[in-house]
Amino acid sequence: MSLKAKYVCSECGRGFDISPKLMLCPDCSKDRRPDRPLRGILDVVYEGAFDGELVDPIQMLPVEPEFFPNIPVGGTPLWRPERLCGRTGFENLLIKDDSLNPTGSLKDRASFLVAAFARKFGISEITVASTGNAGSSMAGVGAAANLSITVFVPKDAPTAKLVQALQYGARVVRVDGNYDMAYDLSMEYSARTGSLSRNTAFNPMTIEGKKTAAIEIFIDLGHSPDVVFVPVGDGVILAGIFKGFADLLSMGFIEKMPLVFAVFADGSDAICRAMESGDFADPIRSSTIADSICVDVPRNGYRALKYLREFGGQCVRVLDDEILAAQHELAMLAGVFAEPAAAASYAGFLKSKSNIDQSAETVILITGNGLKDIDSAKRGIDFSENAISSIEEIL
Repeated sequence: MSLKAKYVCSECGRGFDISPKLMLCPDCSKDRRPDRPLRGILDVVYEGAFDGELVDPIQMLPVEPEFFPNIPVGGTPLWRPERLCGRTGFENLLIKDDSLNPTGSLKDRASFLVAAFARKFGISEITVASTGNAGSSMAGVGAAANLSITVFVPKDAPTAKLVQALQYGARVVRVDGNYDMAYDLSMEYSARTGSLSRNTAFNPMTIEGKKTAAIEIFIDLGHSPDVVFVPVGDGVILAGIFKGFADLLSMGFIEKMPLVFAVFADGSDAICRAMESGDFADPIRSSTIADSICVDVPRNGYRALKYLREFGGQCVRVLDDEILAAQHELAMLAGVFAEPAAAASYAGFLKSKSNIDQSAETVILITGNGLKDIDSAKRGIDFSENAISSIEEIL
């Protein structure tokens, strides 16, 4: 890495050296309330001009290449789904399919960088709270990196995601509560044991790792797309996409920020409500089929909100039925089996496309594989005995 990096508080602008002992701004996070998003989120800021040609997102990360584990994270395809283009009338519709990462989700990007960060600083255990994807991701990447992983999950985490984490050798702790409770308990465990927390937003490397999806889009296209649709829960993937394009913008690689649509499940829309009201209010119990974006308190809410306001991003809500319909359409017309949270981005596009120029180069970000949550997928199709043909019917 030819660029020098430091932490800068996203709220007060104070700078700090990058260290595993520092996760939030010590000043802005002092009066943090558990019923509000994290305060004092730290951005990784680079100094100096970029030296050479940009060919790999790892060139724009704050950890040297030799510390990254040998597992093929990233490099996922950006491609044009012909039948979806015909169906929607958008000839420049593109899918960025991060369900093809090693553990089946975009979360591998954050885990990849967090693992490298731990190895650089000689840390052997990483702790994370997860509805399933972040935990299985950290477990898989941690296995490749020879790190011990402890995962805290809510009681209703999908079985397939728990199986993944256990197969990778992680220690899985099931919490008798929701994701927010798992998050708080994992923070308590990390503070007590000295393990490195990978918790979303709390660890600055989670946003920094996820920005690589935006950088890959630029590398593949050679320019910035016009529009990007991103599914949103805690707001870390959203912030990562904004951060990636913002870094490209500040370094002179692109001339404009794409219009970013933040897509929320209607039953989990705290950041969207804050956009409308001006700030975060008391949390409302979230409920959606899209477990990966189901949160009461979006931990990265303030940072995500700041990005949305700064770059003119838009929010769109989608119903669970719309998510399931979008999931089925993606599979039927593009051969992409996305989990509900990932299909939400396409549902958001379908709901918003009448307000977008049909010639716009539009990217749909697919964040996770549908095999992670078969039970939800069954709700979007006819899975009765009558729907499955017998040998006698076809011969």
